[in-house]
Amino acid sequence: MSSNTQQDPIKEDGHIPDDPLTDHSYDGIREFDNPMPGWWKALFWGSIVWSAVYWLYYENGLTPDRSVIAAYDRALAANMEKQFSEIGELKPDRATILKFTKEPKWLAFGKSVFQTNCVSCHGNNAEGKIGPNLTDDKWKNVSKVEDIPKIIANGAGGNAMPAWKDKLNENEIVLLASYLLSVHGTVPPGSGLAPIKGETKVISDLDESADAPAGEEPQPGAEPGKDETTKTDAAPQSGEASK
Repeated sequence: MSSNTQQDPIKEDGHIPDDPLTDHSYDGIREFDNPMPGWWKALFWGSIVWSAVYWLYYENGLTPDRSVIAAYDRALAANMEKQFSEIGELKPDRATILKFTKEPKWLAFGKSVFQTNCVSCHGNNAEGKIGPNLTDDKWKNVSKVEDIPKIIANGAGGNAMPAWKDKLNENEIVLLASYLLSVHGTVPPGSGLAPIKGETKVISDLDESADAPAGEEPQPGAEPGKDETTKTDAAPQSGEASK
């Protein structure tokens, strides 16, 4: 035997309740002036009180170490310290900069520094925007590899290129310089920003072959090595024609 019971449908008699209505009307449609639920009001006023307490504690300007920005900076510094423990403190010299142009992991770090701080002026691919194209051969303030971190740190052009030494640490500057060298020639000629006025310099020590030691002059009285003996030094064997 089924226990299901069928309810009679609700019949509308067309009667409008006598509850108070609001004063406004939308195309003849009126709405009841029912009060907001008590729990909703409590949440509303509670959020206002909480925002005042939050602002006084975190954003009052008297305790800057409590702000969200300060917390982010601390987390970023801790993360970088953990990463940089692997490579130590880098020096902004030519050998170090060129070395890290061949380190994909640290090039990715340098790229992240570029993407965070430089794309607004130099474009997403360093092709030039407001600032110059950093992928071509022409430079305005750089003639040596070591000039790149100096310009990043100290700026140039009367602050047209701002100084980043107060915002980036030494390792970030070095890895950013390595990244900039790694993107040299990656933008096809003619597709990036044309050289600006004054861009006439070329990096003179970019070729790593300059690091190869020059051939040493043999010392007086020194015996020549075995590989330096020429065929003319050896007497021809019997039956062998002299060439």
